[in-house]
Amino acid sequence: MKFASPRRRYPAESIVPMINVVFLLLIFFMMSATITPPAPFDLTLPETETEAELAGDKTLYLSGQGQVSFGGALDEAAWALLDKAEENGPLTLRTDATLEARTLAQVLARLSSMGRANVELVVRAP
Repeated sequence: MKFASPRRRYPAESIVPMINVVFLLLIFFMMSATITPPAPFDLTLPETETEAELAGDKTLYLSGQGQVSFGGALDEAAWALLDKAEENGPLTLRTDATLEARTLAQVLARLSSMGRANVELVVRAP
């Protein structure tokens, strides 16, 4: 009597290499991402027609009511922290569009008196 030979079963494909690749990609993107802290208060940036790259890595926030924040500190503590900070590169100024020009001029004058002449104002394209 002749029996039919059983079909040969192939082993199931292992998904371990695919999981390894996914975890390696996840680790790569987590390490290469820049995580920035959120703004201390809601800002609506002023609009402009032109665009330019920002070079500063230190950011001074200015609310519509004139409240100042730098490095997590508010108002006079922020000014003291800014005065102690190193002056390598321009200072980035993020201000609310509703801020009065008089207040902005006062802040810029105070920055100038501190020796911070290189200030970049952040704006948004319409």
